[in-house]
Amino acid sequence: MLYFPRLSMGKAFKPETEKVIWRDDEAGFKAWCEGKTGFPIVDAAMRQLNQTGWMHNRLRMITASFLSKLLLLDWRRGEQYFMQTLIDGEFAANNGGWQWSASTGVDAAPYFRVFNPTLQSERYDPQGLFIKRFIPELKDVSSKQLHNPPAELREQCGYPQPVVDYKQARKDAIAAFKDLPKD
Repeated sequence: MLYFPRLSMGKAFKPETEKVIWRDDEAGFKAWCEGKTGFPIVDAAMRQLNQTGWMHNRLRMITASFLSKLLLLDWRRGEQYFMQTLIDGEFAANNGGWQWSASTGVDAAPYFRVFNPTLQSERYDPQGLFIKRFIPELKDVSSKQLHNPPAELREQCGYPQPVVDYKQARKDAIAAFKDLPKD
């Protein structure tokens, strides 16, 4: 922060990423904040944050990637929400994490890194114990179906349909970053 004070002014570390055209989607942002995106690992993480004020770092990366890449919403909105909600929020770490996830910051991986929340969920919560703890409407769903429940099961449980199609949203995110001019 000392050497890059612009970061404390809401600016991206990579100046060219200031030209990303972020979507304006209040319904998507609200669904993300409330843990109602239809992606169980994202929703469980956001519900945990809202209930406890804390979230594991892996979940911070998953939820930040979801907001900035799949919803293509400005990472600064998520950064602000986390700072308002986290009990351990620290500006430099939070800003760095959000910019890493949004591919606007100091980053060893390029813009086309877009976390697949379903694969992350299957890998890091294979039995769905975390999901079932924070999404009670899915508590009786088998671990096989839990990470991406079919539409009929979602309806039966009162769990939302996905707010985005992962494959299309990933393509849209990559396209938003691909041709940015290098300053």
